[in-house]
Amino acid sequence: MLDLLQQLGLALRIPASFVIIEFVGTMAFAISGIRMASSKRFDWFGALIVGMATAVGGGTIRDLMLGVSPFWLTNKIYVICCIIALLWVITFGKYLIRQHNTWFIFDTIGLALFNVIGIEKTLQMGFPLWTSIIMGCITGAAGGVIRDILINEVPLIFRKEIYAVACIAGGLVYVACFRLFGLPAELSALFSSFTVIVIRVLAVRYHWHLPVLKGDES
Repeated sequence: MLDLLQQLGLALRIPASFVIIEFVGTMAFAISGIRMASSKRFDWFGALIVGMATAVGGGTIRDLMLGVSPFWLTNKIYVICCIIALLWVITFGKYLIRQHNTWFIFDTIGLALFNVIGIEKTLQMGFPLWTSIIMGCITGAAGGVIRDILINEVPLIFRKEIYAVACIAGGLVYVACFRLFGLPAELSALFSSFTVIVIRVLAVRYHWHLPVLKGDES
């Protein structure tokens, strides 16, 4: 098992311990996308496409910008994770639909974990700190943008909710813990993910949002 994680880590250009974070994030984002597709009455294939786009969309854009092959094209495990997520939603669909906050929970978990993966992969490739924070934000948030476009919704990142800003805050915490305070990457990832989740939960709970840019209403 450890050898497998190390091999996947080398292929993905992330530490072996982060491979588990990658898979958990993939499942969380796939479930959030499939859950949103179900609310729009998509069929199973359509829901799978939305789930896959949510799970791998941000990482694909990141890898293309970093000049490497998109991670999921070289390992079928990501497609398998999305199929498992679809089967999970099909099996427990009625329960998930009754729980109106299910989408928010899985989306927030995926956002936090993928943000960390994007940061760490960018640092492993030798890019500067500011680039890693941007790539973390893209990895975490871009999949949600693609999901919202596919289901014909205004992307969440462009609405008043605190979303990408939470990624930036989590990125700053990761860089501070890892580079300034010398904490292990895994512990830095934990603090970063916790920061993103807390900001998202508090922002929704207390209706925090950025100022809205107002245009000509005439």
